[in-house]
Amino acid sequence: MAAPPGPASTKAAPPGPAPARAAAQARTAQAPTATARPAATRAAPAPAPPAEAAGPAPASAPAPREARRPPGRTVSGVCHGTLGELYQGPLRAGPVPDIAVVSFPVERHSWVHFTPGAHPPNPLPLGSKSATAARLFLEHFGLTLPPGRWSAHSDLRVGVGMASSTADIVATLRCLFRLFALPYDPDVVLRVLAAIERADSVFLDEFALHLSGGHRVVRRLGTEIGFHTAYVTEPGTVDTAAVTGPLLRHYRRRGDEYERCLTDLLKGFSTGDPAAVARAATTSAALSQDVLPKASFDHVLAHRERFGADGVFVAHTGCLIGYLFTGRPDAGLKSELSAFFHSLGHQCSFAQGGYG
Repeated sequence: MAAPPGPASTKAAPPGPAPARAAAQARTAQAPTATARPAATRAAPAPAPPAEAAGPAPASAPAPREARRPPGRTVSGVCHGTLGELYQGPLRAGPVPDIAVVSFPVERHSWVHFTPGAHPPNPLPLGSKSATAARLFLEHFGLTLPPGRWSAHSDLRVGVGMASSTADIVATLRCLFRLFALPYDPDVVLRVLAAIERADSVFLDEFALHLSGGHRVVRRLGTEIGFHTAYVTEPGTVDTAAVTGPLLRHYRRRGDEYERCLTDLLKGFSTGDPAAVARAATTSAALSQDVLPKASFDHVLAHRERFGADGVFVAHTGCLIGYLFTGRPDAGLKSELSAFFHSLGHQCSFAQGGYG
């Protein structure tokens, strides 16, 4: 597990010309600003002088960024989830494989909101991982959360392969970047994620070949590829950490097949060929059947041509399975797909994945 992000220094906001009472109210209602510096140069922020001793600011001094936000104005962070992966397997064949993923982004999201106010912050309502992410962010920049209230919402199901916990963490961090008027920094996000869990690449707004345990983007794959999907969620949940050992043993046994599959997938991305990407995703899904099988996989694969689907995808360490279409299914095809999945005991859902 990588170490938590190192601290960096903060830059104190210059005192304003307001009288004592107004200055005290402003310190209560407004979030502090911060400027990140390398960890080695961190210095504790200097306390502001008492309001009654503060003189007028020079005419040329710029107003602090947070001072321009009206008191009580909500800030938000949003992050998309995934429909599993188009590929999950070793980065290359070998005795010690790295788990590489090409996550399949979907238009389903996690939202985190913070509204500055007069009361101490309530607990972040997304659980311990997001709370840890917030703490690591504040420690990294040397900041203190101002008074206010957290709230959150998600339409990502937990434990089925939609990257719900990673999306919650990234949404939390994006909210904090906006609260403190800091530029979004994917490197900081990666370091926070590395201190908490294996992660998908949902912190990027494009496809990527990503090492989920190493927290390293191997190759960015762009935004040209997109699919329409019909998918279902099989019963149960999967503990990703608990299946890591069996996955690595499986990858060692089938390393050459995975390497060919990944080569085909990357070629499809580089040539902008969604049908080729869909074929490689089907191969990856079939390979995963040997270690984390989906009960309906054989039925879904056998009827792919009947529905004119370009491929099959799964959440390799989850419970999702569905079809990839390069064109939008019409109402008639959606009805047929719904009836088919209903015959297997599942309610079908439709969503657009990717970016193209």
